[in-house]
Amino acid sequence: MTLSADTIGMIIALFAFMVSLGGGMGAAFSHLSKRLDARFDHVDGRFDQVDARFAQVDARFDQVDARLDRMDARMDRMDLRFDRMDGRMDRLEQGQAALEHELIEVKVAIARWEGPPRRLQHL
Repeated sequence: MTLSADTIGMIIALFAFMVSLGGGMGAAFSHLSKRLDARFDHVDGRFDQVDARFAQVDARFDQVDARLDRMDARMDRMDLRFDRMDGRMDRLEQGQAALEHELIEVKVAIARWEGPPRRLQHL
């Protein structure tokens, strides 16, 4: 089987065309992958910035949680103080009721001591 020179030339030209096309496609893919890698690196950098911001926000939330815990402790202390004040007020109210009762008894004793009001007397 013998091939003519034209056929061999066509085969070589086709092979060269395919090699150059493959090289061009390889160069294009290489350039595209480099650009994509650069973009991904840029996006990764932005994600790192966002992560840093989230860390700052988390730190702020931790501070807020600590403040809220301190406020809860203060509110608990205030509740205890109010409970003690309620106890004192109850004792004062009981004491006031007892004092009112004693004051009424004194008024009655004084009224009995003085006697009934005198009517129809000439002064």
